[in-house]
Amino acid sequence: MEFPDASTIDAALDTVEFPAFAEVSYEPPAPEIDDPASAAGEAVADLALEEVPEGGTVAVGLGSRGIHAIDRIARAVVEEIGSRGYDPVVVPAMGSHGGASAEGQRETLAALGLTESKLGCPIDARMETEIVGESALGQPVHVAEAALAADAVCVVNRIKPHTSFRAPIESGLCKMTAIGLGKQGGAARTHEYAIEEDYYEAITAAFDVIRRETPHVGGVAVVENFYDRPAEISGIPADELPDREADLLERAREYMPTLPFEELDALVIDEVGKDVSGTGMDTNVVARTPMLGASGPDEPEIGRVVVRGLTEATHGNGHGIGLADLTTTDVLEELDLSQMYTNGLTSGSFELDRLPMALPTEEQALTAALSSSGRYDPDTVRVAWIPDTAHLSSFRVSAALADEDYEHLTTGGRTELAFDDGGRAAFDEE
Repeated sequence: MEFPDASTIDAALDTVEFPAFAEVSYEPPAPEIDDPASAAGEAVADLALEEVPEGGTVAVGLGSRGIHAIDRIARAVVEEIGSRGYDPVVVPAMGSHGGASAEGQRETLAALGLTESKLGCPIDARMETEIVGESALGQPVHVAEAALAADAVCVVNRIKPHTSFRAPIESGLCKMTAIGLGKQGGAARTHEYAIEEDYYEAITAAFDVIRRETPHVGGVAVVENFYDRPAEISGIPADELPDREADLLERAREYMPTLPFEELDALVIDEVGKDVSGTGMDTNVVARTPMLGASGPDEPEIGRVVVRGLTEATHGNGHGIGLADLTTTDVLEELDLSQMYTNGLTSGSFELDRLPMALPTEEQALTAALSSSGRYDPDTVRVAWIPDTAHLSSFRVSAALADEDYEHLTTGGRTELAFDDGGRAAFDEE
């Protein structure tokens, strides 16, 4: 594929004066756990481990999300299981992520600081699954052979609103069990039945089979606050799922990071990635529908979304970049389409892997975003510039937004937007 050169794009773009920007701090009140590792270790006591024979193996499912302190939380769970006389083994529980390969899933865990040496136990990343039954919806239910080889299975995951559906449970322990532990086959079948039926029904129907047919003992649930720090960590036995997870979801929804604005002309995102959100950028923040049959919030209404880069931990998996309108050719060259297409084909979310318009420089991408959102005025244009959709406590806004009042939002010094010789954006302090 050949992209147009910079001179061709310049000829098609209007020249714009960029607005001044202000640094802002957004600090809603939020609860926080002082010692996540200790809380995670204590949560293991609430799992149903009583029937596991001494010396038995306990498989611990870990996912691909960038949960704060997940390395310490996971290690504490592993150590507590070992201290109780069991033999822990970590099983990647991330469906098709990592390119649906054992090596890719190991690399995904390693990017989060989850390696055998740091966890203190082996990682069994094989992708083979076994069908353990058929759900009430008729879907075949897959479970990783690595998990089935253990005497007990538990999972560790964050409870949060999902990017594609609204239900009593969304992202959390049940979803990780039904989709994550099912590897690519389980993820594909659950997504298939979710599109035909309903995500909640498909996940809970598969979870019921796994709870009945495997030694599933529950999981350790993490609820994060607005600042992506653990606000609550709970151990939930399998027989109390999904009800207790539903209670935690309500608290997660209350704490969830969101922007305080109802309307933006443009949103600039420094980085997107699978470690930030399953859709690269959280649809609860950008309010864009991620896929066929999905639902999401109506606000904020955003004219243009510009993506400047990918996170290092996503390893080129730009699944979700289809939610953006503009990016650069440098970003597209970083994309690993093998991972993205595997993710999209497994989940049926083709829309997320469409490629946005890619321009040669960030200056051109930003110019295009601002000049295509209606009549342009640098003094009134409403732009938010964030590091990613998971970290919203400190970011920049255009002068028009800085002059407005928002609860818990504190405005700092003004900055001017500048560009280097390659057209890459930077901020100069006044």
